[in-house]
Amino acid sequence: MRAVIQRVSRGSVKIGSDYFREIGAGLVVLLGVHKDDTEQDATKLAEKICNLRIFNDENEKLNLSIQDVNGEMLIISQFTLYGDCKRGNRPSFTDSANAEKGNQLYEFFVKECKRILGEDRIKTGIFGAMMTVEIINEGPVTIIAHTDYNKTLSEK
Repeated sequence: MRAVIQRVSRGSVKIGSDYFREIGAGLVVLLGVHKDDTEQDATKLAEKICNLRIFNDENEKLNLSIQDVNGEMLIISQFTLYGDCKRGNRPSFTDSANAEKGNQLYEFFVKECKRILGEDRIKTGIFGAMMTVEIINEGPVTIIAHTDYNKTLSEK
């Protein structure tokens, strides 16, 4: 799994005219699922993100987690995080999980974040939908995390 994590003062997702979710201060997580990912990967990444110390303490040091600041989280599925641009100009998405597996692991990741942070602090987009995502990055702070910490993103 890969995640682009942005510390935000506000974030929202809109799908058509019927679906709108918004958070205040917290994290927007863009989540990509690899074809070989498992529920264990989802749990590991959810725990990593929920404990990631990327919020300022009283000394302006990145020392607090989303739990410490009682922040919210907006989780957006984004299969394009596994786009491979090594050859040609059109990305290949062969490393992304298929829709069924991707949705299952995305939902499992959301469930794990709700278990850690609480149901009311998590908002989501809709898996596979065309979404308009608004991110007001705070800092800016942007972190890339993945479940295979023994390899760099380019090696995976």
